[in-house]
Amino acid sequence: MPLGIVIRRMPGVTRWAKWHWRAVAVLPGARPADWAELRRDGETVEYHAATKVLTLWATDTEAYLTNLADKVPSIYVVLRESTDRNKPLEVLLVTASPYEGQDYADNGEDIVEKVAMPDGLAAWVRRFAQEHHEDEAFVKRRRDKKRVDLTEDGKGDARIRQVSDVYRAPRRMMP
Repeated sequence: MPLGIVIRRMPGVTRWAKWHWRAVAVLPGARPADWAELRRDGETVEYHAATKVLTLWATDTEAYLTNLADKVPSIYVVLRESTDRNKPLEVLLVTASPYEGQDYADNGEDIVEKVAMPDGLAAWVRRFAQEHHEDEAFVKRRRDKKRVDLTEDGKGDARIRQVSDVYRAPRRMMP
């Protein structure tokens, strides 16, 4: 499903940041856009920055259900600083998986914004997740059949000839 990404530019609150950028909304079914101005209120401007396709995967249904169980289900918008002077940010990805959003947040280079999911989009994701979700059977790991009761008694590697206990304190060298 194509999602339009609305990004708001506000004046910065410190002298080190002239502008503060934030993803504030998604527009389901939006047409392609390239930083089209939607609204202006003084110095605050909202742009339809880009339209990205939200792809749902049958293997990620657990992540989608986790997202939908949250107080406010969200779309995760991944932004990166742009090399193009005409575009301040580049929209890399939109996802409904909080796990994938966390992966992008961990790299330290990307900005991951959590945007509230509209009700219709949440219903679409919920229906997809319920249709394709398969519970994974819990498989308890078992120990190898290796003997763990054998001890070395402080002798170290048996292949190396030892004069005394390998755990002793080394002798001081006298000049």
